Amino acid sequence: MNTNHLFVAEAIRNRRTVKRFKLEPVPESLILELLDIAVWAPNHKLREPWRFALFVEEGKQVVVDAIIANAMKKRDPEQLMKIPAFLTVMIEEDSRQKELEEDMLAAGTLIQNFQLAAWERGIGVTWLTEPFTYQPGFRADVGVKPTEKLIGLLQIGYPETVPPAQPRTAAKHKLTIVRSS
Repeated sequence: MNTNHLFVAEAIRNRRTVKRFKLEPVPESLILELLDIAVWAPNHKLREPWRFALFVEEGKQVVVDAIIANAMKKRDPEQLMKIPAFLTVMIEEDSRQKELEEDMLAAGTLIQNFQLAAWERGIGVTWLTEPFTYQPGFRADVGVKPTEKLIGLLQIGYPETVPPAQPRTAAKHKLTIVRSS
């Protein structure tokens, strides 16, 4: 009997969005290893539409300054600098709607793969898509090219605390079954 499905289901159910991190840095080699796992996300015609930028050590100041300059609500720069790493995930904007949507979905799947692989290693991730991430100033400040779309800003680190699970609506309450025409 194949029990791998139990591990996948457990990882999906147990993963949490972590908002409080320990100060301990996550090794860049480990983040790269997790990205190499994440790139196995399904993507149409193997376009591999993603690109990444990792901000660590003093490089985090780039992201912190961009958040402070573009966020609508006040942020504490000292607290933001305590986040061990920031990772941006971008795709090339495609003028064809179908391809753009496929690429966005693929990049979202890549981020979920990254979160699950990180969780397996004891690393927490917060996937931010806050209003400031859509601001042209923020995008430019963190190196998103004018021809790219920012899919997410990830905060990465070892969890200081793990939040409890939030309830989910059972799929049966959102499912329509069609048995005949």
